[in-house]
Amino acid sequence: MAKSKQSERDDRRAVSRRGLIKWGLAAGAALAVPRWKIFEVLEDSAGTALAADAACHPTMRSVHIVAGNGGFAWFQLLWPHNAVAAAGNNQFAFHAPGMQTLAAGTDRPLTHGPQAPWKNLPGRRQVSAFMAGNNETHTNTPSSAATVMNNSITAIAAALQVTNPSVVPTIAVGDAPFGNAPGAPRVARVGSGEDIIGLFNSAASRAGGLLTNPEDAELYSAHYQALIGLNRAAGRSTQLKSYETAQRAAGLLGTNLATVLTPDQATRNAYGLTAGTRSAVVDIADTLMVTARAFKLGLTSSVILPAMRDDPHGAFNDMNSLNSTVTDLGKVLDGFWNELEATPDDSCAGKSLADNVVITIHGDTPKNPLDRGGWPDGTPNNSNWIYVLGNGYLRTGWYGGVNTNGSTTGFDPATGTENNNTSAQTAGAAAAAVAYAIARGDDRRVGDFARGVDIKGITIPQEL
Repeated sequence: MAKSKQSERDDRRAVSRRGLIKWGLAAGAALAVPRWKIFEVLEDSAGTALAADAACHPTMRSVHIVAGNGGFAWFQLLWPHNAVAAAGNNQFAFHAPGMQTLAAGTDRPLTHGPQAPWKNLPGRRQVSAFMAGNNETHTNTPSSAATVMNNSITAIAAALQVTNPSVVPTIAVGDAPFGNAPGAPRVARVGSGEDIIGLFNSAASRAGGLLTNPEDAELYSAHYQALIGLNRAAGRSTQLKSYETAQRAAGLLGTNLATVLTPDQATRNAYGLTAGTRSAVVDIADTLMVTARAFKLGLTSSVILPAMRDDPHGAFNDMNSLNSTVTDLGKVLDGFWNELEATPDDSCAGKSLADNVVITIHGDTPKNPLDRGGWPDGTPNNSNWIYVLGNGYLRTGWYGGVNTNGSTTGFDPATGTENNNTSAQTAGAAAAAVAYAIARGDDRRVGDFARGVDIKGITIPQEL
């Protein structure tokens, strides 16, 4: 009777385990390690992860969506300014007057456009919208809304995330900006979201490679894990991250990741992609789908991607096309979050990937929210802003905003109260708040990049 694929796989694992026990006992004898320690190590190495991997990473993963060439304007249709949406003025650049809703349970009001993603998240995990930065019309590398003390939030995130074991710490798609921050690792650049797959597709696992045979690949990875366990230095805090990263790399060396990282049609459907989806939205989806899988495998901690570089001055001239674009954009962001929620985080027991990710969205110009005719690039008081999904670490809702009379309101980051600060004046605090969320509320680590910036009014204190 023919064996099932599951049975054959179980047999291969049994053979690998027996081989690993023989190798481990021999290595232990050579290293003068007690037999009980050998079996303890072997048990750990044959399991899902080393003991250290059971603890949550001290730093959140992050996704940074950077819109350019006027494309940031699309996102204000998902989360419009409260006053603009509430006015019900069909001359304002909000496409659905009277159809907006207010998020429940946020610290300050947050308006959802009808196609806004993440509506079902609890109030404490909703979007934070901070007035931040300057209008930077027609650049693909905007920076003012995501910079504090000349440090970019994308590079700060990478510097904070060096504590996380990953094969390629930070990935930037195309010319998405990375910037600088002390201690930031080198960013890996790829041409598109699909090209991320090529970073991890091991040549050893392909046809003719040294580890093409699954038994060889599994045994190689298990041997490496056992060797880590037998090395007393592997448990030291100064060595732990390096060993964990190398362990992941060893496991991946025998794995052809093209199949694992490539989304199937069911996933594409879940992201709402159809033959009619605009290519600019498909590009975002392609990157986010691969990102979810790369996070699952511990391949990277941060992905930076460009978005919607289409300068939509005439968007309101074709409401059918506008609604289609906004709907698809919301579906893609929802699809990404739903996939993260459905995926257990192997580095954090009992949690999903969605529990350990921060998302930022910023851009060059959000265009004028008070004028849909030609959707002008200029913004009231040269303002800009940033959207952040802070995952429970930030105060939620709008902080500052654009008013219907063309004025703008700022905020005091130390108290959260509204005032006359310009968005340029609050940019550093907004970026520091993002760093706070990525650092899981560790003020000390944020201080390395934003010393003296008081953000108590827009962050949620963490218990010690």
